[in-house]
Amino acid sequence: MRRYRNASLFSLLSLVWGSAFVVTKVGLDYLPPALFAAVRFDLAAVLLFGVAAVRDDRLWPRSRGDWRQIATGGALLIGAHHALLFAGQQYVQSAVAAVLLGLIPVVTPALARTISSSERLSPNGVTGVFLGFVGVVVIADPDPSNLLSANLLGVGLVLASAVVFAVGAVLTHDGESSLPALALQAWMMVVGAGLLHLTSAVLPTESFASAQWTFDAIAALIYLSVVAGAAGFFLYFELLDTIGPIEMSLIEYVIPMFAALAGWAALGETPTVTTAVGFVVIFAGFSLLKFDALRRELRRVYRAVRTERNA
Repeated sequence: MRRYRNASLFSLLSLVWGSAFVVTKVGLDYLPPALFAAVRFDLAAVLLFGVAAVRDDRLWPRSRGDWRQIATGGALLIGAHHALLFAGQQYVQSAVAAVLLGLIPVVTPALARTISSSERLSPNGVTGVFLGFVGVVVIADPDPSNLLSANLLGVGLVLASAVVFAVGAVLTHDGESSLPALALQAWMMVVGAGLLHLTSAVLPTESFASAQWTFDAIAALIYLSVVAGAAGFFLYFELLDTIGPIEMSLIEYVIPMFAALAGWAALGETPTVTTAVGFVVIFAGFSLLKFDALRRELRRVYRAVRTERNA
């Protein structure tokens, strides 16, 4: 039963986070990107603090390690990542943005091995990283005669958001923080939202006056904050504790399918052949990079299933 419960929750989270790309696209019709992201995380932080308080988690940072994690994660994982992602989503389809974020599980271990002098990428790993970026080129489908096209700009911004997220993940992975995960995420959102508000204030292309607080804009904010933000992160950490990081990393390759379906149903977006081919190439790169870990995980799952059936 636990296996079916985990599969159901995994599918639900994929649906929630996949549809978030479409909801973001809708909100961007009315709200400037940085301001949109900032208000989203204002609300999500409040909700996550509330959930952490109900769980009786410790809320206040105590050590230098706590604050270092909060500052790094807030600046990179929340602030810079979402500023670039929301800006890029103005120019590309929801499915394209979701597929490009599938690079995160490919880029992250590569960066970790680059930063750590004691680790080196295997030949499979090098090939996997190379395939990941080939997938990006396929999706971008650059036109040499028009390298400043809106689509290419959007792909570049979303790609930059994926790389920034990977850098943030590497820098925070081995950090020494004693805060529970939900409280840590909430504090990161506070820092990230503050930086996003600052970004919105200094960008000449944004102003609070230009925001249109329509029903659709407010509904998008509520969905991204409550459902995709607070509830989504809560569900993510519940699953992470149960099935582990390797299986959870596969969610990056399920989300684009839900994003494509939601984009087609809500916005009439039809994924292109190049997007589909790019997705396959990026997933192939991830599979090569994580070949040994995936093989061990498949064996573990197979043994668990056999044990459950024989019980």
